[in-house]
Amino acid sequence: MRNRLVTCLLVAGVALLGSADTARAQQTLNLSLGYFTPRGEDARAQGDVLNENLTFLTFDLSEFNGASVGAEWLMPFGEYVEGGIGISFSRRTVASVYTDYIDDDGTEIDQDLRLRLVPLAFTIRLTPLGRASVVQPYVGAGLGIVNWRYSESGEFVDFGAGGMIFRDQFVANGSQVGPVVVGGIRFGSDTVSAGGEVRYHAAEADLDEGLFAGPRIDLGGWTYNVTVGYRF
Repeated sequence: MRNRLVTCLLVAGVALLGSADTARAQQTLNLSLGYFTPRGEDARAQGDVLNENLTFLTFDLSEFNGASVGAEWLMPFGEYVEGGIGISFSRRTVASVYTDYIDDDGTEIDQDLRLRLVPLAFTIRLTPLGRASVVQPYVGAGLGIVNWRYSESGEFVDFGAGGMIFRDQFVANGSQVGPVVVGGIRFGSDTVSAGGEVRYHAAEADLDEGLFAGPRIDLGGWTYNVTVGYRF
């Protein structure tokens, strides 16, 4: 089912590109620099691996906040509607230690938790004041394909082997489909635009319970972007 939905999204994207041919002179290439914040502890999916890790590891979810960069191609469908295809990238590595255990030599048992997200988003936006206005607020929604990679590397305690400490790396990755919502405002001329926006994407993925503390990972979060666009 998921593969079918991904295929449909890609076909829709190609159709979106083709239908924009008549408006080629009005298209916009947007570049964005932003700040990504994952969903908080109380809002994460049931069984989320980061929440489960917090029961025995010491770290802060806010440490997964970090920079995001992206690019988006916007195509008009009349004066008040536009479609967009965009991609962004964020990655954070967070240091953690076992809360209640230390090594025999008195040092911390530490590991790095790393999350990488590359969302590809297909959106439709409404611009109520029109694309010709100098001030252009907009709201939109769509679907995204979130390519992700999560890893834990460092030292671990094997409680089934009498508390033996070992070094290893555990990795999971994949692509997951979920909704995207966006809203913002930009200030534009015939050739350039600049503004700010808030973007939310939601997605969850399954993990191997034999490798990780939780059966799922919540990939959702908010991104606060500054945008610069070039119209052609």
